[in-house]
Amino acid sequence: MNIALISTYELGRQPFGLASPAAWLRKRGHEVVSLDLSRQALDEGAIRKAQLMAIYLPMHTATRLAAQLIPRLRELNPCAQLCCYGLYAPMNIEYLRSLGVSTILGGEFEDGLVHLAERLASNGEQKADRTLPPQIEPVISLARLSFEVPDRSGMPAIDKYAHLIVPGGDFRIVGSTEASRGCKHLCRHCPIVPVYKGVFRIVSRDVVMEDLRRQVAAGAQHISFGDADFFNGIRHAMDLVEEFHQEFPAVTYDVTIKIEHLRKYEGHLPKLRDTGCLFVISAVETVDNAVLEFLDKGHTRADFLHVACVFRKLGMTLHPTFVPFTPWTTLSGYIDLLGVLRELELIENVAPIQLGIRLLIPEGSRMLELEEIRRIIGPFDPHSLAYPWKNPDPRVEELSETVQEIAAVAEGRKESRFATFERIWKAAHTAAGIAAPPLAASAVHAAVPFLSEPWYCCAEPTRDQLVSIGGAKPQTKRAVASADSFV
Repeated sequence: MNIALISTYELGRQPFGLASPAAWLRKRGHEVVSLDLSRQALDEGAIRKAQLMAIYLPMHTATRLAAQLIPRLRELNPCAQLCCYGLYAPMNIEYLRSLGVSTILGGEFEDGLVHLAERLASNGEQKADRTLPPQIEPVISLARLSFEVPDRSGMPAIDKYAHLIVPGGDFRIVGSTEASRGCKHLCRHCPIVPVYKGVFRIVSRDVVMEDLRRQVAAGAQHISFGDADFFNGIRHAMDLVEEFHQEFPAVTYDVTIKIEHLRKYEGHLPKLRDTGCLFVISAVETVDNAVLEFLDKGHTRADFLHVACVFRKLGMTLHPTFVPFTPWTTLSGYIDLLGVLRELELIENVAPIQLGIRLLIPEGSRMLELEEIRRIIGPFDPHSLAYPWKNPDPRVEELSETVQEIAAVAEGRKESRFATFERIWKAAHTAAGIAAPPLAASAVHAAVPFLSEPWYCCAEPTRDQLVSIGGAKPQTKRAVASADSFV
């Protein structure tokens, strides 16, 4: 069977969500074309030839872009079976069905894709006048799978993706993989929770290592682990990085870990440092304890402060991420967040877009459990795939737009993080009607390594992204950055 696997966006990484199912499908004799539309044009010939088109939806941005793409796919090939798979597929099942998507697969999707392909193949060639068979594969599967080594053949080379920028202006080619799926935790705003509900699955170490070997052979000098929380399986994680470092001592890596786990497993941090971990990403979200409780994050302001101090003592780099604009955000609270980053010497560690992120409330979100949220949200918006909300203070709403604009302009100009932070600092104080204390020269700290693509896992797509997919027309209203982070 001819199958087109399609990715619209995955954080500037070579999509694991194409490489993994491609291995499963090719092993069973199917002809697979992997198309990453964030890095290549739509191959119309491959689409016309496909009997099954499967679109990978790992995050909000990818889903919004897919919605723009699907009409074009249908125009090119009205007869093919259309499937959407990945984290955001089951969360938007009704909307995707309305677009003509016949099969929805969430959770551990590889086996479902194989079953779908083989079922269609056994039914023979698809014809225009044929009624497509109804879905019999589970919409969400949490089955324990025996994973195949991802097959990245036919995809754009890894040097076409986001790269690592290191102090001094040098850069390194970045590969990526996943050592686990799902997450043990139930953070109220996280999109993983409605699908996995506290379940996580290990990808066997031999599979991960073989994937890493192939990427290093292809030129990878740094590996970004895409696990929702690398410390969900602490023994698996530490055994993996030790083996990886022993085999590739010159290759560095980064991981994502909850503040809660960075405290619980603090004793393992020196081992991360010594095995080549350049930085750790952690979703702090806010320094307001009341908001952290609403989000059910599992850590406090004091926990974050403690972790930041531990990292400094160990000579490690922490990249905190945030959702600073929520229904509970106040101007004083926002200014407090900026002040904490200044005091902790973390200005260089935070991508400016992080300071403009708004809370995203998609279908199925645990945020809907809160009466406070149900009172303020509007009806579900199928265009934005979220429940709209506004902060009760219009000055906060205006500030969020100002910060997003500052961050977008700064990215376009390649402005320094400190200069951008200073502009955000002044804008926040102006919004509050108070004079902004000057940022002393001592607030400028050493640059840190970071990935070149600044967008966020669940941020809404930019206008340029929407225009680039499926011939969509530009939106008249600027896209708003909003997110529900992973850890």
